[in-house]
Amino acid sequence: MPADREEEAASADARHAEKMRKIQAARSTMMATKTREQGLLIVHTGTGKGKTSAALGMVVRAIGHGMKVGVVQFVKGAMATGEKTVFDAFPENVEFKPMGEGFTWDTQDRTRDIASARTAWDEVCRMIADPAYQMVVADELNIVLRYDYLPLDEVLKAFAAKPEMKHVIVTGRNAPDALIEAADLVTEMTMIKHPFRSGVKAQAGIEF
Repeated sequence: MPADREEEAASADARHAEKMRKIQAARSTMMATKTREQGLLIVHTGTGKGKTSAALGMVVRAIGHGMKVGVVQFVKGAMATGEKTVFDAFPENVEFKPMGEGFTWDTQDRTRDIASARTAWDEVCRMIADPAYQMVVADELNIVLRYDYLPLDEVLKAFAAKPEMKHVIVTGRNAPDALIEAADLVTEMTMIKHPFRSGVKAQAGIEF
């Protein structure tokens, strides 16, 4: 390498190292103020794919730390999924309960949907109250709330009264504003492209 190129590269390396030192110092100062631990109310919402996938990724992470997790699915349950097969292999860490009967446009029975939602919600409340569970996932609860199958006030009161160190994750489109306000962490999945719009059906390993 010519001497001028070597000098230029050395100067760029030095600038980069100085920039990283400043970033490291700023990060260290910021992290020194983050001292609390607490159970979080987490909401995954939006029109994009990945809400349940992100929640179940956190379940995998929790398993890695030896935590016990309860997963209740409000809509899913009418079909077999790969995630249930995996989590059923860890019965000491995960209780995975698909308690839905499919999408509301498939059941076409509001009374039955409300009864199913109530049964699933009772299970979520049981898990939240049980100190054995350190994390509880209420998958597609937002769909249930959108259709008024459960009273929003009841759900918010249950979350507000959860044990201090209990993590609760809620998924589904159209999260109510009040739930978003109450949550500690909210992520909105935005759809940019989806193969379904090009005629590609739901596939094993991707959607279920």
